[in-house]
Amino acid sequence: MTPLLRARGIAHTLADNAMTSLRDDEASVRALIDGIEGPVLLVGHSYGGAVITNAGTHERVVGLVYVAAFAPDTGESVSAIVERHEPALVAQYTHRGPDGGWITRDDEESRAALAWDVPEDVLRAARYERRVTADAAFQQPTREPAWATRPSWYLVATSDRHLLPEIQRGFVARMRAASEEVDTSHAVAHAAPAQVVAVIERAIAAVS
Repeated sequence: MTPLLRARGIAHTLADNAMTSLRDDEASVRALIDGIEGPVLLVGHSYGGAVITNAGTHERVVGLVYVAAFAPDTGESVSAIVERHEPALVAQYTHRGPDGGWITRDDEESRAALAWDVPEDVLRAARYERRVTADAAFQQPTREPAWATRPSWYLVATSDRHLLPEIQRGFVARMRAASEEVDTSHAVAHAAPAQVVAVIERAIAAVS
């Protein structure tokens, strides 16, 4: 997606969440915002949605874009949201490794079920990214949600087998976000990068 953003002249900075805790990741994003001049539009995917929900109360944030992402309310955690619903299909293919990292089965059945629309080179690269995830990333509660005071956009992945589409639509309704839907797996940025960039462009136009 980065080449598309560059081609469209959209200045951007990537935040690499350490996932040691929600508070740590929020602080890292806030530090990035501090180093940017002018207004900032935050974009979050999956757990990154919880991060921008918390970091987005920064005074220079003017809007939020959620891409198949968590959008917790005050006092909610990612874990609490997931536990309120039936397990997504990903639970059948994922387990916690001895070092705390989440490991998804690397075979044809798993790919067909979870990431059928992800390019093979992306999947190969992902095999070498076994990130340790602390429980605090998913269990710490959200404080004041930025979406309550900032305009928000949401791209729902209708074939998502990680974060159920009905959960995503629930976020949209609660936030009263401008929303669009795309028929992809959870890996929206890899499966439909042009659609993600299009939503970002619409958000930029609206807050400019």
